[in-house]
Amino acid sequence: MPVPYKKLVIKIGSNVLTRENGLPDLERMVHLTDEIAALKKEGRQIIVVSSGAVAAGKSLIKISGKYDEVAARQLLASVGQVQLIHNYSNLFKAHGLICSQVLVTKDDFRDRLHYRNMLNCFEILLQHDIIPVVNENDVISITELMFTDNDELAGLIASMIKADALIILTNVDGLYTGDPHDATSTVVEEVDPSITDFSSIVTTKKSNFGRGGMLTKCYMAGKIAQLGIAVHIANGTKEGILRKVIEHKVVHTKFLPFKGVSGKKRWIAHTDKYSKGMVQVNKGAKLALTGSKASSLLPVGITRIHGEFKKKDIIRIVDEDQKLIGLGIAEYSSEKAIELVGQKNQKPLVHYDYLYLSQENH
Repeated sequence: MPVPYKKLVIKIGSNVLTRENGLPDLERMVHLTDEIAALKKEGRQIIVVSSGAVAAGKSLIKISGKYDEVAARQLLASVGQVQLIHNYSNLFKAHGLICSQVLVTKDDFRDRLHYRNMLNCFEILLQHDIIPVVNENDVISITELMFTDNDELAGLIASMIKADALIILTNVDGLYTGDPHDATSTVVEEVDPSITDFSSIVTTKKSNFGRGGMLTKCYMAGKIAQLGIAVHIANGTKEGILRKVIEHKVVHTKFLPFKGVSGKKRWIAHTDKYSKGMVQVNKGAKLALTGSKASSLLPVGITRIHGEFKKKDIIRIVDEDQKLIGLGIAEYSSEKAIELVGQKNQKPLVHYDYLYLSQENH
């Protein structure tokens, strides 16, 4: 029986929406919006994460060679984003549907307040049967703070809205055991959530237009699957691909979902880059945290505090070799934590409800 996904995030890659000459593939966009509209009319809530703004910009203006890559991307994205959303708006309107535009940067995920505000935005749009079309705001994103690509953005959104599934459309059939163009390579059709190392089975070759490669997609997909969301990687250039993926009627890769995770932990899972300090623990604490029984981080198992943090800051929890165990919200400051290091019968530094264990520790 096909899984009756009710809440979907569909990521459409630049290699799906762009022709070989770098210009937009409007015919492909028509086919995909037709498919999305049909799924939407069955009562599904759908968010589209779409690349293609830069390609759309290239179709409108020509840029001289005297500008650096960042400035050129800003120019093309700024002009192209208008055209991209205009195309989506007209195509969905033909089906009696309304879409909206949501532009985000990585910094928008930096704290719980921004996170909740963005979630509220998506929820009100979905409640009014609107299809949000999301893209990174390339116009103002600083290179160092940009998403790896829109796969990462789609994963964050799928996690945020507790989607049933994330469908990533690219220009190959899924995750291959080698180069997709090699006849000996085969598609890995299912990936168990226990798998954490993809480097030995995945080609590192990047697509023509995306910033990330298949290996990047795999690590992101594995992380999202760990949060209880099914992730599908499929060929967006094939006719009827969305329906075929949902009904398991096409060869593609599915990352099987792990058990459900709370909303707070979904946010914490993506906050590593915003962590304020690091807490080192002994072997006993590591075993307690990663064991089958839910455990909080107690001062008795802490051996060292690195850096400074305040109450409610995100902190990294590492083992004796400084390997990441997880992320959590501090219940008190680093100053107090230093005073309590190694002591028994003290209040947890990180409560289990605010602790996310990294994928490698499941």
